[in-house]
Amino acid sequence: MTQSTTGTAAAYPLPSPKERRRLREAKSLSEEQVAAAVGVTRATVRAWETGRTSPRGRKREAYARLIGTGDTPPTPPADAVKPAAPDMWSKDAGGGAGAAGAGAAAAAAAAAAAKSEAAAEVVGVPEAHEAVDLPEAPDPVELPEISEVPEVPEVPEVPEVPEAVAAAPSSGGESGSETGTGTGTGAGAEAEAGPSPAEAFDALYRHTAAALFRQTYLLTGRRGLSREAVRKAFDLAWQRWPEVAVDRDPAGWVRAAAHEHAMSPWHRLRREHRRPDPPPEAPGPRALLDALLALPPSYRRTLLLHDGVGLGLPETAAETEASTPAAAGRLMTARAAVGKKVPELAAPSTPDEQSALLREHLGALALAQSTSSLPVPELIRTGSERKAQLWARAAVAFTVLLIGLTLITLATAPRKYETPQSPAQRVGGVPPLGGPQKLTPQDKKLQKKLGGELVHGPARLVPGVG
Repeated sequence: MTQSTTGTAAAYPLPSPKERRRLREAKSLSEEQVAAAVGVTRATVRAWETGRTSPRGRKREAYARLIGTGDTPPTPPADAVKPAAPDMWSKDAGGGAGAAGAGAAAAAAAAAAAKSEAAAEVVGVPEAHEAVDLPEAPDPVELPEISEVPEVPEVPEVPEVPEAVAAAPSSGGESGSETGTGTGTGAGAEAEAGPSPAEAFDALYRHTAAALFRQTYLLTGRRGLSREAVRKAFDLAWQRWPEVAVDRDPAGWVRAAAHEHAMSPWHRLRREHRRPDPPPEAPGPRALLDALLALPPSYRRTLLLHDGVGLGLPETAAETEASTPAAAGRLMTARAAVGKKVPELAAPSTPDEQSALLREHLGALALAQSTSSLPVPELIRTGSERKAQLWARAAVAFTVLLIGLTLITLATAPRKYETPQSPAQRVGGVPPLGGPQKLTPQDKKLQKKLGGELVHGPARLVPGVG
């Protein structure tokens, strides 16, 4: 008897895709080795580690045990989502307000995740030829013997209510108590419900939009394209909010979408994005921006994520969809290329010092860009909803048009197929019997003569030609 994979997923939880990759590399396992051990292809393992798919059934159990999470307790609920570290170049990154904004965004996203968890959870179905084994029950844990009972702290006495308060008139007190109870109940209900999805989205936008605009500017050198990339990323995030809300790092989800849109090669064909904006006037920032734009796109993004945003090497490799050694090679090559054009960045002797100096210069260059032109989050949400409505209406109109054309075709099409007659052909010089042929000039002359003469009697049967 088989069982649904819901129990298997609870018994063998898996971390986030980036964490899966980090655990695999920590055990010095390649994608080919994991694929051979689990019984899948290398592309399937890569899809598991990028978040496109997730294993289920026996493959989930084998994969969890292989990376070392098969015996861990189930993952915490969405309310316990780890708040994302604030990105650099945000306007609140330096003080306590930034930490408060990060906490508000993470708490808002987690609260929205609790609301949309029922809609976003996907229950896997085991394959038809594969039975799901029930996990073995753990061994009973022996409790240690308690030698001494700890003392219970004394409870402080509750102060007595003053007589003046006890003797207060009840005319307005009852209504006041009822009002206070109602207000407290409403506040408690709101606290339990948490912010709405729109409020959570707005908090995430206000916390990360400015940083994403500055990051995409360093990737492209175009302010208009950077604004467009931020708007497209949050537009996509609002369309897929149930998925983004339950993600462990909503800010990272939006960052990846913005970077991919900004670095799309199709923007070269657009007239407004063919040339970058005028560079900064200062020679130092101008040389740094020119050095960044001269790098290949993958090297530029790796340098920005590692030395600019501050991600670790495995996280950088996972976000750029490359292996960790490849990401390390790109990072070293990018640092060397930037150091040649900006000599002061090549002065540090250790990689850590060079990374810190690069982070400082990239932050100074990014903070020089104004974010006042970014739209408000309400405009992003309404535009996304309007676009979704237009696409839905267009799909309905196209479906109705296709059905109408099909009905017209069925009504006007012939009910029976008739084979067309083949054209007649001349055989052995004999004209075909395919109907009246075209009259020759002599036939026309004879026809005209016969039509113009009135012949009576037997002579009518012998027409004179000549």
